Amino acid sequence: MTVLILQFAVTLPALILSLVFHEISHGYIALRLGDRTAQSRGRLSLNPIRHLDTFGTLVLFLTYFSSAGQMLFGWAKPVPINPAYFKNPQRGMAWVGVAGPTANFMLAAASAIILENWLQTGLLASVIFRVFQLNIIIMLFNLIPVPPLDGSRILGAFLGKKAYLRWIRLDQYGMIFIMLLLFLLVSFPGPLFEVILSLYRVFLPSFGF
Repeated sequence: MTVLILQFAVTLPALILSLVFHEISHGYIALRLGDRTAQSRGRLSLNPIRHLDTFGTLVLFLTYFSSAGQMLFGWAKPVPINPAYFKNPQRGMAWVGVAGPTANFMLAAASAIILENWLQTGLLASVIFRVFQLNIIIMLFNLIPVPPLDGSRILGAFLGKKAYLRWIRLDQYGMIFIMLLLFLLVSFPGPLFEVILSLYRVFLPSFGF
């Protein structure tokens, strides 16, 4: 249990950084496109408390400790977006969707550069490696085109108007889709694992993955 708690102590700050940066990126791009909703509600802040989702945090603790650290699932409070402020709501939501995974890619890349060139051992290296791991996973997971994940926003940009309106209505069933997706990923982890491992090899060639 002590080792598990120590591992969680390394994971938690890395996860907070990853999720906060992800959510702020959504809000920032929305702001650039004309939607000030996130800004007006204080969601462009680096203060993690503003992004805390009580239930998502509870699920995070339960999944981590009930699985002895083998599984980690939780979420931050989604940044409020009002696409009515966008000149083109369909395309605007796609850009907002792209922002989150892009933020995670940038954090993963920055972490990999640090690990490859300056820091490979010690507690700080462990935290930075966890930042790398989490951002690769968060990026890939969110790019899956299942509502309400970011990948569904990106896919929506390529749909016709009527199809898009039907597509975004599926958001109301988002939690069901997420649970089904998690079940599939846990039951058949091979394909996702291979993609993750390939990215590890690209970003961290000296680590011998």
